[in-house]
This record gives sequence, structure tokens and C-alpha cells, in this order.
Amino acid sequence: MGVALFAAFTSFSAYTAIFAFRKAFNVGAFGGHTLFGLDYKTVLVATQVFGYMLSKFYGIRFISGMKRVNRHWLILALVGVSWVAWLLFALVPPPYNFWCLFLNGFPLGMLWGVVFSYVEGRRTTDLISAALAVSFIFASGLAKTTAQWVMNAWGVSEYQMPFVVGCVFMPALLIFVFLLEKIPPPTEADKLQRMDRQPMTGVERRALLKRFWPGLSMLVLIYILVTILREVRDSFMADMWRDSGAVFEPGVFAQTETIISLVILVVIAAMIWLQHNFTAFMLTQWIMLAGFALALTVTILHGRGQTEMFTWMLLTGLGLYMVYIPFNSILFDRFIAAFRFAGNVGFLIYLADSFGYLGSVGVMLAKSVFQVKTNWLDFYMQLVLITGFTGLAGTILSMIYFRRKHRGFLQHPDQQ
Repeated sequence: MGVALFAAFTSFSAYTAIFAFRKAFNVGAFGGHTLFGLDYKTVLVATQVFGYMLSKFYGIRFISGMKRVNRHWLILALVGVSWVAWLLFALVPPPYNFWCLFLNGFPLGMLWGVVFSYVEGRRTTDLISAALAVSFIFASGLAKTTAQWVMNAWGVSEYQMPFVVGCVFMPALLIFVFLLEKIPPPTEADKLQRMDRQPMTGVERRALLKRFWPGLSMLVLIYILVTILREVRDSFMADMWRDSGAVFEPGVFAQTETIISLVILVVIAAMIWLQHNFTAFMLTQWIMLAGFALALTVTILHGRGQTEMFTWMLLTGLGLYMVYIPFNSILFDRFIAAFRFAGNVGFLIYLADSFGYLGSVGVMLAKSVFQVKTNWLDFYMQLVLITGFTGLAGTILSMIYFRRKHRGFLQHPDQQ
């Protein structure tokens, strides 16, 4: 358990520092400019997410086939490129600096898979990955709060702010990335229960998709929906607070995201005590169902004026992350262990991520290109309602498919 706690703390801290290089800029309004006939902040967000999306498609092959050597240098190199992009963003005048967001997003898209490769395939992965996964909830709030503080206290402009926030977090990044290398590899007992995680070839990736394509397609659809919600919420949360007319304090980001992080950490980490892999895999989908139901219910109440802005933002965020976090922590890890096939989580996460971010780019651009006459707050509420109903149906169908698939696996394991 000591190794698990060390791995959990180290991976959480490392990714918290990494995340600051991606999300701090979202606090800025970046007003006064348009580009391609679009609001400039929308262009910036979409450009970064587009780079992130292309990175995920590239990562399907790169991360799934990555060797487990020199990963700490890879992390530092990728973050270094993204940091240089923020320096260029500060030096090149707007709106001609928008392309810097692509240079920032592409290398950062690789990092989740690299960091997760340190912790997958262990009997304690549920605990470790829960800490790692909630890091980007907590880190998002911390990065935004730090960004607001940097601008208020140091008089830094919103264009300089992302690079300065990177300076603040870089020392912690260096420390915790090198500590990642001190995490011992999975033991033989880990490999026996959770399967040995190895790089995957193209033949193995295609065979896995052929074997499980109906269920995986449903899971990817669910993930597309929650990724869109998460990106809109994360990128335009400050704008939604302004649209609501509620009192807006810089520390509100850290408050909501810290509470959500603690709740999700407890829920996901508790799965460590559940040894039966298929039961854990199915229970994870029950958690996802509950998340969709929570977000849907509280949004309906908020639309009727029965909840305050803080409560609604907190509970919709909690429901959203009850779906989103399992994909990035235990869902695919337990899936591999339950169906006993050779592979790694990186392939499945990046398969889902690539299409999830493709959907995010499409939705954000569609709102601006087709000039949807609604602010980000009302737009997000509509997305929650659509995603809630669709997600409930999709998760139920996924659970039915995988239960039938597992029943067949138990009866004829050699034919699966």
C-alpha cells in the first residue's frame, strides 16, 4: 500500500503541474479581436483543442506502442514545447498569435497516456488512477485561480499570463516527473490479476476492435458527449459565471473543483477493495449512470430557478466527472483484466479521446459559425440536457452488451 500511495501522490502532483500549461489561459477574456469572423477566444480554444485532438489520433498508435523507457525525458520535452508556445503567444501580437495554441495543444495531448503508463495494470491501479484522474479536476481550478492571481497581483497581461503560470509550476513539474521514475513496476501478482501490460501492434489493435466493436462504439459515443461537456465547461466556465449575473470570485474555480475532486477520489478509489474485475467493470458503468442522472436532474431544477449558480455548477460538474473520470482511470483497466487480453489502456483511452475532442471542436465551431443566438451558459445547459438523456440510454445499452459478451466469454473463453 505504501507504493500505491507514493504512486498516487506522485502521479497526481505531476499531472497537476502539467495541466497548468494547458488550462490557465481560459481565465482570459481575450476581447477586442475577431478572426475568421469568429470571437477570438473561441478561435483560441478551438485551435488548442484541435491540436489536442490531432495528438489523440496520433497517440492511438504512439501511446499504445510506447516502450517503457526514458518516459520522464519525453514528458519534459513535450511540456517544454508547450511552454515555448506560450512564450511565442506572449510575444506575437494578437490576433496573429492564434496558431501558438495549436503548438501548445499537440504535445500536451500525449502526456496523459505517458503518465498513465506508470500506474496501469496493478492491483492498486484503482486507487492510483483515481488520484491521477481527479488531478485534472483539481488542477483546472488551481490553474485558473493561479492565472487570475497572477494577473491581479503581478499586473501580468492575459497574453503573458499562460507563460508566467508555467514559470510558477515548472519547479514542481521537474521534481514530480523524476519521482515518477521511482515508482516500482507491477509485480508478478499484479500481472496475474490485471494482465501484463505490453505495447500493442497494429494487428492486436485491429483484433481488439473487431472483437468488441459494438460495445466500444457505445462507450466512445458516451465519451464524445461528456468530452464536449467537459471542454465547454472547462473553457468557458468564467464566461458562464459572468453570463449568470451571479457574484464572480476568482477562488470559485478552486472551490467547486476541489469539492468534486474529493468526492470522485473517494468513489473511484473505493473500487480497490473489489477484486472481481468484471463486477468492478459493471459497477463503474453504474457510477456513470448515476452521474448522468445527477447532471440531468440538477439542470432541470436550475432551469426552473430552484438552484443557485454555485450549486448547479458544482453538481453538474460532479455528475459530468462521475462519467468522465472512469474513462480516464478504471473503466478500461478493468475491461482488460475482465476479458483477459494482451494490451494496454493507452490504446483505448486515446481511441475514445480522439473522437471526443473531434466532437468538442465541432460543437464549439458550430456555435460560432452558425451564429447560434445564445450565450455560453444557456448553450451549456442545453448540452447537459441532450447529453444526459442520450448518455443514460447509451450506458444501459453498453451494460447489456458487455454482460452478454462476458457470459459468452465464460462459456467459451477460447472462442472469444
